[in-house]
Amino acid sequence: MQTYITHAEGHCTLTLTAHTGLTLPAIGLGTYGLRGFAGSDAVRTAMETGYRLVDSAFNYENEAAIAVGCRASSVDRSEVLFTTKLAGRHHAYDKATTAVEESVLRSGLGHLDLVLIHWPNPSQGLFVEAWKALIDARERGLIRHIGVSNFLPEHLETLEEETGVRPEVNQIELHPYFAQEDALAFHTEKGIITQAWSPIGRAGSLLDEAPIVDTAAAHGITPTQAVLAWHVRRGALPLPKSADAKRQAENLAAAEVVLTDDEVAAISSLSRIDGRRRNQDPAVYEEF
Repeated sequence: MQTYITHAEGHCTLTLTAHTGLTLPAIGLGTYGLRGFAGSDAVRTAMETGYRLVDSAFNYENEAAIAVGCRASSVDRSEVLFTTKLAGRHHAYDKATTAVEESVLRSGLGHLDLVLIHWPNPSQGLFVEAWKALIDARERGLIRHIGVSNFLPEHLETLEEETGVRPEVNQIELHPYFAQEDALAFHTEKGIITQAWSPIGRAGSLLDEAPIVDTAAAHGITPTQAVLAWHVRRGALPLPKSADAKRQAENLAAAEVVLTDDEVAAISSLSRIDGRRRNQDPAVYEEF
C-alpha cells in the first residue's frame, strides 16, 4: 500500500507499507559494487541527501563499508533502514543463525533492520530452514524485519505454509524490459513490498527508448528519473545505485514525479519475455 506522509516542514514523503505495518520509503539506495572507503563515503553522502533505506548483502562483500557510511552520517540510527541478504551457502539453520549474528557484528549498528534470503536455491531445498532462522533471529531482537529476494510466488507460498509467516519484502529483478506484472500483482494482493533490483536495467539502450525519452521530456526530467518514477507509480520500490551526490539527489527526487496512466503503460510496453538481463530464473538459478 502506498501512503503520503506530511511532515512538519510541509513536504510530503511517499511510503510503502507491508502487511505487518513495515513502512519503507519510495526509493532506496542500491550498493552493489560500492566497497571500502569510497563505498562508505557514498553512503554517508546519500544518507545526508535524504536516503533512509540502504541495500547491502553478504555476497556484495560490503556490509561493513555500508554500515560505516550509515554511522558516519548525521542521520539518527532510528531513521536508518539497513538491509542485508543471507547467502545461499548459509541456508542451513545453524549456518543462517551464525551468518545473521556475524552481519550484526560487522555492521556495528546493534541490529539489522531488514534481512532477506538472497536466492531461494530450490534444488538445495533449504530455504525454509533459512526462513525459520530469520524468524528466530527476529524473536531474539537481532533483526527487525524479514523478507526474501528473487522468490517466485510458489516459494513465497511454501514459506507461509511451512511457518505461518509471510515475507514482508520480495526484492526482484524489475525494470521496463522486465516489468513483472504478475509478480507485482501477487505481492500487492499479499501485502508484500516489491523492491526492484537493477531498476534501470543497467541503463544502456533502455534510456534511449522512445516512451522513456518522451516521458522525460514531458516532465522536464532525465530518462533515469522517468524510469524511477515509473517504478514508484506502479507501487514498486527501486534501488538505484550511484556514488555521485548529484545523481543520488536526482534519483531520490524521482519519487515526487507523478506519471500519467498512459505514460506508465507506454513504458511498460517495452517489457519482453526475454527481458532478464542474465539467465537468472529463480526456478532454476542458484547462487551461493
